[in-house]
Amino acid sequence: MADISKSIEKVDLYEKTSGEAKYVSDFSYDDMLYARTLRSTVAKAKIKGIRFPNLPEDVHIVDYKDIPGKNVVKIIFDDQEIFPTEVVTYIGQPILLVVGKNKELLEEIIHNTIVDYELMTPIFDWVSSAVHYHFQKGKPEEAFQKATKIIEYVYDTSYQEQAYIEPQGFIGTYEEGKVTLIGSIQCPYYVKNALLQALDSKGDEVRVIQATVGGAFGGKEEFPSLMACQLAVALKKIKKPIKMIYEREEDMISTTKRHPSKSKMSAAIGENGEILAIKSNIGIDGGANIGLSGVVLSRAMIATTGAYTIENIDSSGDVFLTNTVPNGAFRGFGAPQMLFAIDLFIEHIAKDLGIDPLEYRLKYLAKQGDPTSTNGLFRDPIIMPEMIKKALEISKFKEKAKIFSRPNVSKGIGMSWFLHGCGFTGSGESTHINALVKLHKTKEENVEILIAAVDMGQGVRTTMRKLVASLLEIPIEKVIYDLPDTDKVPDSGPTVASRTMMIVGGLVARCAKKMKDSWIPGEMLLEERYLQPSYIKWDEATMTGDAYPAYSWGVNVVEVSVDKTTYEVSVNEIWSVYDLGKAIDERIVIGQADGGIVQGVAYGYLEVMNHSNGKLLQKNFTDYIIPTSMDAPKMTTVIMDNPYPLGPYGAKGVGELTLVGGAPAVAKAIEMAIGKKVFSIPVTPEKIMELMKHE
Repeated sequence: MADISKSIEKVDLYEKTSGEAKYVSDFSYDDMLYARTLRSTVAKAKIKGIRFPNLPEDVHIVDYKDIPGKNVVKIIFDDQEIFPTEVVTYIGQPILLVVGKNKELLEEIIHNTIVDYELMTPIFDWVSSAVHYHFQKGKPEEAFQKATKIIEYVYDTSYQEQAYIEPQGFIGTYEEGKVTLIGSIQCPYYVKNALLQALDSKGDEVRVIQATVGGAFGGKEEFPSLMACQLAVALKKIKKPIKMIYEREEDMISTTKRHPSKSKMSAAIGENGEILAIKSNIGIDGGANIGLSGVVLSRAMIATTGAYTIENIDSSGDVFLTNTVPNGAFRGFGAPQMLFAIDLFIEHIAKDLGIDPLEYRLKYLAKQGDPTSTNGLFRDPIIMPEMIKKALEISKFKEKAKIFSRPNVSKGIGMSWFLHGCGFTGSGESTHINALVKLHKTKEENVEILIAAVDMGQGVRTTMRKLVASLLEIPIEKVIYDLPDTDKVPDSGPTVASRTMMIVGGLVARCAKKMKDSWIPGEMLLEERYLQPSYIKWDEATMTGDAYPAYSWGVNVVEVSVDKTTYEVSVNEIWSVYDLGKAIDERIVIGQADGGIVQGVAYGYLEVMNHSNGKLLQKNFTDYIIPTSMDAPKMTTVIMDNPYPLGPYGAKGVGELTLVGGAPAVAKAIEMAIGKKVFSIPVTPEKIMELMKHE
């Protein structure tokens, strides 16, 4: 059998390069209408009334009064109205839909509609904690009492926009009592379950189909459920096909972002410079609703010690509600914020103590058998020492650091170490998801993969087909994996949390092995449901135990130059080493690695987003700067095999891992180049200039 890592051509290559792939905007129906959104222009207010211009008979208004079921979007924490009944809580919040045949007319109607507001006092400061978590490991209070020195720093991170190429969009029909939506989504069953609640419908009255997705990065995890509910209400009221696709500016001002964060880090230091304990307190800005923010917070807190083992830990965190656009899922899901803080914090402790940071960090590097931050266990082999050695070698880190540390060189090199838990946090895979997969062998001896996993560019339609073909020892052309349709596939869970290959692929692999062992001519249908490994224990109330069944690991090295006059940062080269278990297709993994590290590094120095009194100031790609192909430096990626026993061919998660170490690596490189400690990202020229003022 050929090595499963050997790359093959992506199965959707031709349809995407030829233009045959159908995105939401490519679908249309006869007699189709369009929906446009009237949005709040204020951060917080009561709606006293809405004055419309004269409306043609064929223009429809859809608002909260038309919702047959609950006026709330079903997600982890259900606190977002589909349409506001009385109060708006952020600028850009959808108030109602205007539906008709002529898009230009709809825009004109929205422009001439006046909403009468009774203004309320908005909250922009982080004072209202809606979610608070806390956990401890060991005896941190005693450790702090014994400390001969306490080192404290605060680390800030800002918004990050997912910047997917294709904006949010749906098209839908209502026929014979059934709503059918085709959308650009990550989680078909999240959308379906939200629709069932909003429409007060039965399971067979709602159908959700994934179109080809033009990028997501977490931004199409929870937000599409809001949009889908609004469109479905319109479909049920008007009973004609409707298309609803956001313009870029509309998308950017109203959809979820990465949570801004503030992490207060404290370390109790012993008489020999050893870390006795670490205390962390992270606050994240949830925006106007909680939604997924509590889960984002828990993943951030679990990353309190990153790739390090610290004996005593006190970790607390809060989700703060503000009258700004709600924040939500983004590749990494809370981990990038805390990993930036902890990796720089350990580096800063070493510098304060006058100890070589590399040697100091190695002293605390996690190893197999160590307790995790939540008192779980690192059960599987950890090959980080070999990975670090490789990264040092290919980047010539030590040699360059010696040169770049000299005065007036204006170059720097930074190295980050990190891990990422694969799958849902805690017991989420068994209690919240409970994934089901099926394999169907047809009369023609083709094998259909029936799962809800979405290919949003990461290549899962290729890797899953390759996995099944390899296990069944049949040509990949005999394996069928269509875009998910909830009328045809079971709920295998959302395409999030670095779970698709390890969790869903693991179930598919078990199903394939069962099929091979029981192969008979003609049709066969087999299924497999997720069972949590018996040794995985998690206490939700105390946040203790095994937070994840497995971890992927990484090392990033980034080299930069900083212009002495303008303080502009140029990324010269990037080196990465990853343990993702086993690559199911090496070229696809390299694609994930290249995209992830560029996105992570840009989070650290380039991508600026902020608001003024609740109004986002960056609303298109003219003023929100993301890396172009000209900004992407030479990248070298090494994948080191370390198979996970329960993963298909040993595979673990990779999608988020490749982003989470980018920001601390580039921040450390900039530190070296300018000779100043960095505490806030993105490290823009303006921030560098402020740091350099204090020569």
